[in-house]
Amino acid sequence: MKQLKTIKLMKINHIYQGNCIEILNKSIKKNSIDLIYADPPYNLSGKKLNLEGNLTGGAFFKMNEDWDTFDYDSYLKFSEEWISESYKVLKDNGSIYISCAYHNIGEVIFLAKKFNFKLKNIITWYKTNSMPNITKRTYTHATEYVCWFVKGSKWKFNYEEVKKFNPNKTKNGEDKQMRDFLDFLESPILQGKERIKDNKNKRAAHPTQKPEKLLELIIRASSNKNDLILDPFFGTGTTGYVANKLKRKWIGIETNSKYIKISKKRMLNGKK
Repeated sequence: MKQLKTIKLMKINHIYQGNCIEILNKSIKKNSIDLIYADPPYNLSGKKLNLEGNLTGGAFFKMNEDWDTFDYDSYLKFSEEWISESYKVLKDNGSIYISCAYHNIGEVIFLAKKFNFKLKNIITWYKTNSMPNITKRTYTHATEYVCWFVKGSKWKFNYEEVKKFNPNKTKNGEDKQMRDFLDFLESPILQGKERIKDNKNKRAAHPTQKPEKLLELIIRASSNKNDLILDPFFGTGTTGYVANKLKRKWIGIETNSKYIKISKKRMLNGKK
């Protein structure tokens, strides 16, 4: 997709509503973003799971969201387009972190490399309270991944700050290098106060809300104060919320009005 030559003044600390591919192309300047964090659809919704002896009267669904439902060819096309547009808006020394699972990590890496992103790490996020294995036909899935790609050869990595952030210390109590295996997140599958609830049914407002500590690590590692961070799948606003706390600027893109409403409230009053 060719980027339009005339772009209106880019809005900072703002949530754009709409298709991220179009907004990246029409509203975000080329080479303007220091860091992108993306938690895109994994294309897991709508997968029926019929279990023997099921007494609920229907099929189980791991997830069942319209925004996460594609046929495979459409999913590849969508992924290719948003990754391509992300490359255009990222600065030459910028980084992009993409959350994924075993279902789509192959596609993410292939497409990012197609557009000349360089893979630096695959961060493995170990979920100490992962969902149980109800099929009993596979190993229990207890990990997700965050692929860290860079655009050029002069990427930012705040090594000393990341060491300080690492809760694991040496035997002498000194700061320790951060490994790419994260086993220290207190609530890998968000529960308790940090989990944003729907006011009507008191259930989770968003099915894939990420922990603040995960975003804090990413933002501390690959950006500096006053840098501009973009999240093309803003959801309930964790990226912007953490960016504010760390004195970074941010831009969010989101299609869902409900999530935008939650995010705006979260930004205004700091409540989760």
